[in-house]
Amino acid sequence: MTDRETRTTGQEARTTGQEAHVTDQEARTTGRQVRTTGEEWLLDAQERGNPHTRLAAWTDGNAARPLVDGRAYYDALLPALRGTRRGDLILFTDWRGDPDQRLDGPGTEISQVLCEAARRGVVVKGLIWRSHLDRLRFSEQENKHLGDEIEAAGGECLRDMRVRPGGSHHQKFVVVRHPDRPERDVAFVGGIDLCHGRGDSPEHEGDPQSQRMAATYGTRPPWHDVQLELRGPVVGQVETTFRERWEDPTPLSRNPFLRLQDRLDGEDVRADPLPPQLPDPPPAGALRVQLLRTYPYRRTARYPFAPEGERSVARGYRKAAARGRRLIYLEDQYLWSPQVAGCFADALRATPGLHLVAVVPRHPDADGRIGGTPQLYGRERALAILRAAGGERVHVFSPENAQGTPIYVHAKVCIVDDAWATIGSDNVSLRSWTHDSELTCAVADPTGDYARSLRRRLAREHLGIDVDEDDPDAFIDAFERCAAGLQAWHDGGRQGPRPSGRLLRYRGPRLDAWTRRWSGVLYRLIHDPDGRPPALRRTGAF
Repeated sequence: MTDRETRTTGQEARTTGQEAHVTDQEARTTGRQVRTTGEEWLLDAQERGNPHTRLAAWTDGNAARPLVDGRAYYDALLPALRGTRRGDLILFTDWRGDPDQRLDGPGTEISQVLCEAARRGVVVKGLIWRSHLDRLRFSEQENKHLGDEIEAAGGECLRDMRVRPGGSHHQKFVVVRHPDRPERDVAFVGGIDLCHGRGDSPEHEGDPQSQRMAATYGTRPPWHDVQLELRGPVVGQVETTFRERWEDPTPLSRNPFLRLQDRLDGEDVRADPLPPQLPDPPPAGALRVQLLRTYPYRRTARYPFAPEGERSVARGYRKAAARGRRLIYLEDQYLWSPQVAGCFADALRATPGLHLVAVVPRHPDADGRIGGTPQLYGRERALAILRAAGGERVHVFSPENAQGTPIYVHAKVCIVDDAWATIGSDNVSLRSWTHDSELTCAVADPTGDYARSLRRRLAREHLGIDVDEDDPDAFIDAFERCAAGLQAWHDGGRQGPRPSGRLLRYRGPRLDAWTRRWSGVLYRLIHDPDGRPPALRRTGAF
């Protein structure tokens, strides 16, 4: 399907979507169930709020396979990269990239795999966040070294600092295109970086190439995450997202000291032209997929593809949450921000039968007053808003592995009524919805098979059992029974066999008034800043 045909299909679908929306509204009034085509869950081009992008509203004919945890992602990514040959195209973005991160065993270091591809004539292009200084525990040196190795092999990897002050490029995706084998085209989109700490398995013993975190997670922190493998026309849309950033003529950094350093180091700061974009890959399935993104508003040096920023992640979530009638299932690293949690609170207030189930990390990823306490403040405020709106219909859990070590939940998943499901790089936070660059995939499946399968797969990992019930009450009861049983085992001194499942009810610490006061300042300035234009900040709109 060509880009022009995709846009035409999107226009036709938007017209159909308006008719389906009316039918759905009538169904709510009468209580009757109706079959829809799914587009009423998605944003049309106007609702996206960014007329400057080249993206289509959505694409049809796609296949999507969730890859739960880093081991599954790396196992799928490695053959996709190694299966490329001269003239093929590999595009990737990353928040952090560690050149020695292994996708499997020795000889599969990500830098080696990408360099081998470049040497055999594959066009390899990368955009990685330049990041802040290493003393702030980010990844400046790791990103630089990965880029250096790829450039030496004949590829091109740029360190991109075109962000708001204090912001980041948080998109994590890979696109692989084959000019003479379009049926092999694939994209991977989600929350998993090509770096240390992410390559964990469902057993959650941690990545052998570990990353330092808060002490409670141990020396080999367990890590839960999700990436999405995509085939079909949507692959061309992910590629378009890369090309919009790559073709931005704005200098990679406006900092004069960094630009001087780059000149002295001879660093590549100019993007070479990409080969012409291929037609979208042929249909590979039956799913309708929409890309949702965040780009911040920048007062100067605006993005040419989003001069006022883009907040389609926020708009997509808000539209879907408002349609929820039975169950919203979340897995999220943060679950912060009153402004963001407010859309779920509104849905809970509007629909008395709606439940929210959330799986979040038990502790922040960093220790200390600056790194950890403000995160607890943000979570406390968000949960207070949700519980005020939904009461006992709000169910929040955190996992641990078989040894009792907390599992860090880095996943970014939202499923509403098994009709709309997202996997991406975006967290439930104001930073992700307004301030950093993000990319997520919203899948609308009128059969519910895709979202139902994803929800059950995640539940099986957390509960240790299959939860086949479509009834939300039975699904929630399985979570509550698992958490209660594991808590009782802990309270009883861990006597006898450990119960199946990994979940405990989340109980964050209660912060005193003084701690709320000072940590709230750091939370708003550092952890969860607002990247909206001033007018939208004043009105609270996205």
